[in-house]
Amino acid sequence: MQMKTTLKDVAERAGVSRSAVSRTFTEGASVSAKTRAKVEKAARDLGYSPNALASSLTTGRTKLIGLVSNNFHNPLFLEVFDLFTRGLQDRGLRPLLVNLSHETDPANSVRMLRQYSVDGVIVASSTLQPSFAEAFRDAGVPVVHSFGRYITSPHVHVVGIDNIACGRMAAEALIARGYRDVAFLGGPETATSTQDRARGFLGALAEHPSIRVTTSYASAYSFDAGRVAMTKLLMQAPAQAYFCGDDVLSIGAMSAVREAGLRVPDDIGIIGLNDMDMARWQNINLTTIRQPVAEIISVSIDLVVATIETPDRHPETRLFPCRVIERGTLRPVP
Repeated sequence: MQMKTTLKDVAERAGVSRSAVSRTFTEGASVSAKTRAKVEKAARDLGYSPNALASSLTTGRTKLIGLVSNNFHNPLFLEVFDLFTRGLQDRGLRPLLVNLSHETDPANSVRMLRQYSVDGVIVASSTLQPSFAEAFRDAGVPVVHSFGRYITSPHVHVVGIDNIACGRMAAEALIARGYRDVAFLGGPETATSTQDRARGFLGALAEHPSIRVTTSYASAYSFDAGRVAMTKLLMQAPAQAYFCGDDVLSIGAMSAVREAGLRVPDDIGIIGLNDMDMARWQNINLTTIRQPVAEIISVSIDLVVATIETPDRHPETRLFPCRVIERGTLRPVP
């Protein structure tokens, strides 16, 4: 069995001291170009990789970034986690994934992540209350709330979209298509994203009193919750078109509509929000509002890195515009 290459082996191969090898692999440490070249060549020849945990004892930085979320049942978060983990790793950082499903006490998540001495935290959720991200700030941990609620004077960095504007956008799409009986089918009523999307949707329709509007809420942003909610609605007098506050809710709702022997969009129109990869599949073909997930994630990583370097950086909100993606679940504009 081959023994693991050590720092001592690299030092002997390069003809330098162990401290010189250590400085070579310590970010910001002083080492001459000649010594660095010798050490890096010896490390390559021996297949040596520096121990990240040992390095953290020297630098005081673990390069661990806590990635916190709470909705692992939503397929969108497979895309979110893929982009986040690759984005962090590309910057030489290491993601520490934390599942806060059913968690109600922010202190528990702070305690957990402090045990791992994370350098920073990204809260990636549109349903966790702002108090979760603020708890990390209060504990002195650099934090960014991705997909968080837009406010004019944030207490922590927020990167996301204006959900009120998206609600208005959905309403305008239904109005433009001549629907006279429309509805909002949101996710959990306690989620700030649900509240804001409903607020924008209802606000835009208040300017059109001749259009009938109803609201209802699913128990979660999930396929099953969307299917159950729409099944109940179909037992009453369903609307002509629904703004489902999330793509996966929309797909669950579409399943219920088709199970009832109705057609989308001929009998019932549906528009979602997110434009997750599944929405474009031919058997789904969902008309939806695109949330620029990749851009949100990239900026979130940039912000958490900047805040680690400058902990007293003033909190800011960065919003990205959304747009309607035309597919096949709404009737065309006349």
